[in-house]
Amino acid sequence: MMFRTAPLGRRILLILLFATWTAGGAEALPLLSEVYYDAPGSDDGQSFVELAGTPGMSLEGYTLEGINGSNGAIGPTILLAGVIGIDGLFVVADQTSAGETSVPGADLLANFDFQNGPDSIVLRLGETILDALGYGVFAPGEFFAGEGDSAPDAAAGSSLARAFANLDSDDNRTDFQVSSVPTPGQASFAPVPEPGSALLLALGLAGLSSVGGKRRTLRMG
Repeated sequence: MMFRTAPLGRRILLILLFATWTAGGAEALPLLSEVYYDAPGSDDGQSFVELAGTPGMSLEGYTLEGINGSNGAIGPTILLAGVIGIDGLFVVADQTSAGETSVPGADLLANFDFQNGPDSIVLRLGETILDALGYGVFAPGEFFAGEGDSAPDAAAGSSLARAFANLDSDDNRTDFQVSSVPTPGQASFAPVPEPGSALLLALGLAGLSSVGGKRRTLRMG
């Protein structure tokens, strides 16, 4: 008797290998890790977007876009440049007309002002969307460009930050929380599990399943 589906052992192996790869692959791509868009008083030279990713990764060709929640208009657009630092973080800060910023440790200065919610911020590589954050309460007919359910709209002086900068569940409400104190250039990272134990477990289960499959084949004759 023949089956066209993959043997159970192979399916277990592929599932566990995929789980191991995804567990450690979140930091292979840059993610939006913290955004500060509403400073008390003027936002000029105060706001920032922090990215998390692999140290040394070039950001040439990447862009940040604001998506207006009321009409879907795109803007501002920030062309990124430079590389992610050894700490796995990269801070894009708003600059004043004098070319200065109040954001400590900024890696790139640009002129931008992301709006208060409901709005979205999108990270792109060319036409490919890598990450997106929608925040605030979106009414029917408004434009949500984030992931899953929207994150809350942070009050003036607060930021939106990931619980872990390198983990992305594709749901903004799950991933982001309001931080009363913005922390550009500082973030918590979830430890990336070692693949060795998962791989050994997968191989062991695959081997046991393979033996069981041979025994069933012999019985079926």
